[in-house]
Amino acid sequence: MQSALNLRLVLATFGLVFCAVMGILAYRAGYSLFAWLLGGIALITIIDIVVILRRRAQRRKENPNRRYSLFE
Repeated sequence: MQSALNLRLVLATFGLVFCAVMGILAYRAGYSLFAWLLGGIALITIIDIVVILRRRAQRRKENPNRRYSLFE
């Protein structure tokens, strides 16, 4: 069974960039509550990215000869 860690990593990275940019724009426009909310979501995506990278490293450690995708 293969997991979709690469897709999850791409989506989390997109979410991080989107939330960071929109948070900055919201803060500059004077919507500080919305900016804080987007900043919190960006922090959650950073945690998700760390978890994904750790799982990829663990998977590589358990089976070093297997290539799960072109990106690993």
